[in-house]
Amino acid sequence: MRYPDEIIEEVRQKNNIVDIVGSYVKLKKTGSNYMGLCPFHNEKSGSFSVSESRQMYHCFGCGVSGNVFTFLMEYENYTFVEALKVLAEKAGVTLPEREETAEGKRRADERNAILEINKEAATYYYYNLRNEGAKAAQNYLLGRKLTPETIKSFGLGFSGKGGGELYNYLKGKGYKDEILKESGLFTFDEARGVYDKFWNRVMFPIFDVNNRVIGFGGRVMGDGKPKYLNSPETKVFDKSRNLYGLNKARQSREKYMLCCEGYMDVISMHQAGFTNAVASLGTALTGLQAALLKRYTDTVILTYDSDEAGVKAALRAIPIFREAGITTKVLNLKPHKDPDEFIKNEGVEAFKKRIEEAENSFYFEIRVLEQNFDLNDPDGRTKFHNEMAKKLLVFTDEIERGNYIEALAAKYFISAEALTKKVNGYGAGYINPAEPARSSGSGQESSTGGYKKKKTGEEGIKESQRLLLTWLLDVPGLFDSINGIIDENDFVTPLYHTVATSVFEEYRNTGKVSPARIISLFESKEEQAEAALLFNTTLSGEKQSKEELELSITETVKKVKKNSLDYESKKASEEGNMSAFSDIIKEQAKIQNIKIRLKQTEDNYNG
Repeated sequence: MRYPDEIIEEVRQKNNIVDIVGSYVKLKKTGSNYMGLCPFHNEKSGSFSVSESRQMYHCFGCGVSGNVFTFLMEYENYTFVEALKVLAEKAGVTLPEREETAEGKRRADERNAILEINKEAATYYYYNLRNEGAKAAQNYLLGRKLTPETIKSFGLGFSGKGGGELYNYLKGKGYKDEILKESGLFTFDEARGVYDKFWNRVMFPIFDVNNRVIGFGGRVMGDGKPKYLNSPETKVFDKSRNLYGLNKARQSREKYMLCCEGYMDVISMHQAGFTNAVASLGTALTGLQAALLKRYTDTVILTYDSDEAGVKAALRAIPIFREAGITTKVLNLKPHKDPDEFIKNEGVEAFKKRIEEAENSFYFEIRVLEQNFDLNDPDGRTKFHNEMAKKLLVFTDEIERGNYIEALAAKYFISAEALTKKVNGYGAGYINPAEPARSSGSGQESSTGGYKKKKTGEEGIKESQRLLLTWLLDVPGLFDSINGIIDENDFVTPLYHTVATSVFEEYRNTGKVSPARIISLFESKEEQAEAALLFNTTLSGEKQSKEELELSITETVKKVKKNSLDYESKKASEEGNMSAFSDIIKEQAKIQNIKIRLKQTEDNYNG
C-alpha cells in the first residue's frame, strides 16, 4: 500500500529542492533558476537546472528530470519509500504506519532478516578470530602488520575450520533454513547436507555506505582454492553496485579517491593514513561502481598492482571512469607490486610523493600502447600513430582534443597538423572498441558522432504529447485556448494520460498546476523520470515569436488530436460500434480547421 498522497505532498513541500540538490551539487543562481554541473553525466559547463518555483530539476545536456524524490532515488539509489522516509525525517514529518501488500512486506522482511544474519555472522567471525583455533589467521594478520585497532575498525574475523560452525550458531539463534539459504552464507546439498560456504578463512565484512553488512570476502588459510572467495549476490548484495571501504572513504576530506584491487590494499592504506582508499569486490570495475564514486569525488587515482594483470585492469577501468565523468590518474608503484608492499618498504611520505606524481591516465594508455610497436621501424611508427589518432577520438571537446594532439605530437616528434588530419580522417563515426558505448539521457544521441536516430511514428506522437503538456505549464492562457478542442482523454499513452488527467484536474480546480506533485504520483524512478520529462520538453531552435509559437502549438494539437481520434476509431471498429465510429469520422474532418490563438500578454514566449 502507498502512503497517503497528502502525506507525500507535505514531505515534498517541506523539502525545498534547491536545498536538497544544493547539498550534493554546487548551484549558482542564474535568473529565476539555479544552475550547476549535472551529477548524472560528464560535463564541463553547467547545464543542470533547478527550478525553485516548480520544485523540479532538469538537465539540458542528458535530459534527466524530476522532483526532490526523483533526485534522491537517482543519486542515492533509494527506492521511493526510502527517499520519502529520509526527507520526512529531515522535515520533521511523522509518517503513518504503512499498510503494505503481503508481497511487499515479505520482501522487506526478507531483506531485513538477511541483514540481521549478516550482522550476526560478522560478530561471530570477529570473536572467532580470538579463539585458539584461529592461530593461522592471527599470524597472517600480524604478518601483514595490521594493528588491533585496524582489525577492529574493519571488523576482520575468522570463519573456523569445522565447516558447519556458523550454521549451527545461527540455527541456535532461531533462524530457519529458508532464510539462511537466501543469505548466501551456506551451501545446501542433498548428499552432504548444509555446510558453511566460508571455512578456514580470514573474513572481511563488506559494508554498504550506510555501514550495514551486506556480504563477505574470505581469504583462505593454507593452499586451498580459491584464494579469495566472495559472497554470492543476494537480496542485499550486488557486487557491481558497491565498493569495499567506501563506507569509511566517503568521510575522507581528500578531494580524490584511491582505487585499489583488493581488501588488504584498502586496509593497509587506511592504516597508513590514506583513508580515501576503496576497492572493487573481486570483479573488474563496473560502470555502476564508477557512478557510485562520482557521488563523492571527481578524481580517482588508480593504485592497481604493477604487474601485467594490474596494467590490464587499469586499461579496463580508465574508459569506465572517463564515461562517468571522473578524472583518472595512474600511480607508479614500481619496483613494488602493490600499495601495501610499497608503503611497507618505502614509507608513507614516499607514497604521498608518488600520488603527487601520478600519471595522466591518457598518457598512461598511450605509453602502454607504444609498447606494442617498434618505433625504430617506420612501419611500426606509422601504425602506432594511427592507433594513437583513434584513441584521441575519446575527447569530444575540440579544445581538449587539440591540447592532447599538440602534447603528443611534441612527445613523439610528429606534425600536430598531420596528427589532427589523421584524427579528423577517422571522424566522429569511428567507435573505439576499447571505449564503452555512450548515450545521452534520452537514448537518442551518440556522444561520439552526435547522430540522432530518426523518430518513428510512435516516438513522434509521444513527443507531441510531451510538448503540449510542457506548453500547458509554460504558455499563459493555453488552457483557455484549447478548451473544447483537446483534453486529458486525447493523451492516449498510458503514463501520459495519468499525468494529463492530473494536469487538467488541477487547472480546473485551482487554476494552477504543480508538476512536482504530479511526479510524486509514481513510485518507480523510471516512471518519475518519464513523467518529469513531460514538463521539460522543448522544440530545438531559437526563441519563438507569439505567431511562431501559435503555429507550433496548432500543429502539435492537430497531431495529438488526430492520434487520439485514430485510436478511438480503431477501438470502435474492433468493437463494431458504428455509431461511435461515424461520430469519430466527423471529428477527424474538423482537424484541419483547428487554429490556436493565444491571448496577448507581456510574458515572453519561448519554444
